[in-house]
Amino acid sequence: MNPEITIIIVSYNVQVLLQKCIDSIFASKIRSSFEIIVVDNASSDESEELIQKRYPQIKWIQNQENKGFAAANNQGIRLAKGAYIWLLNPDTEVTPEALDSLKHVIEGDSLIGACGSKLINQDGSLQISCYPFPTLGREFVRMFHLEGLIPNTRYPMDQWDSHKIYPVDNLQGASLLLRKSALEEVGYLDEAFFVYTEEVDLNYRLKKAGWKIYWVPNSIIVHHGGQSTKQNRTPMFLELYKTKIQFFRKHYGKVITTLYKIVLYFASMTRIVGGGIMSLITKSAENQTMMTNYNSLIKNISIY
Repeated sequence: MNPEITIIIVSYNVQVLLQKCIDSIFASKIRSSFEIIVVDNASSDESEELIQKRYPQIKWIQNQENKGFAAANNQGIRLAKGAYIWLLNPDTEVTPEALDSLKHVIEGDSLIGACGSKLINQDGSLQISCYPFPTLGREFVRMFHLEGLIPNTRYPMDQWDSHKIYPVDNLQGASLLLRKSALEEVGYLDEAFFVYTEEVDLNYRLKKAGWKIYWVPNSIIVHHGGQSTKQNRTPMFLELYKTKIQFFRKHYGKVITTLYKIVLYFASMTRIVGGGIMSLITKSAENQTMMTNYNSLIKNISIY
């Protein structure tokens, strides 16, 4: 008999966090039947040996190269036996009822294609994990820090009722339950997105096809956040904006993409100038990293 849910975790050199994540899954006493597939993107640590020894029932896919987040998840999805797919980051810890709460919501409406958890920091504070889809206007507002002046450019998640589910555009992919039939309809994750923005693209395609997407606050996940990508900060910063440009090109066309690049260029210049002034006042490694990142972005915008 097939499991109800397939849990897919993509890992890359996060051995300790991966073990904590999997330990928390089994400790949460999930009522639904499930299988776990771990897809490892050529880690150099001892993740495979450790996890397979501790949990031999887990299916382990060992890649010989880093295929990226989207491609690795797709490897797991193709092997999944569950009617629902739970994409779970390895830098998460699952609380009791987290998965069952997601399943309860998605089973309650056959038009729900995806639902996501309430992500919290280790201290219990809320992580902002739901966003309206990026548009040229919203990106302009965000890049020039105009959110306080222009309403409806982001969700007021800190004001939402923690006992009520909310329809949203885009859910962060750290804990995302997907209806497999919806995936089969709109297609799996787009592997052109190596890392970042792949879940935005998927959510966009789901919404465009008429599927509903919900944020479920009763499903609580502790998210330590970006441990794989922190290992290479500037390249990952560039990858974020490269994939945003890919998203604009794919869904909005050449003209809007060109305008977005212009917004990025001038917003980057303001940050570099501001950072330069700040460096005259005080020395800060964080400020220097910011300036390095945006200098690199300006150099690469034209080729993205």
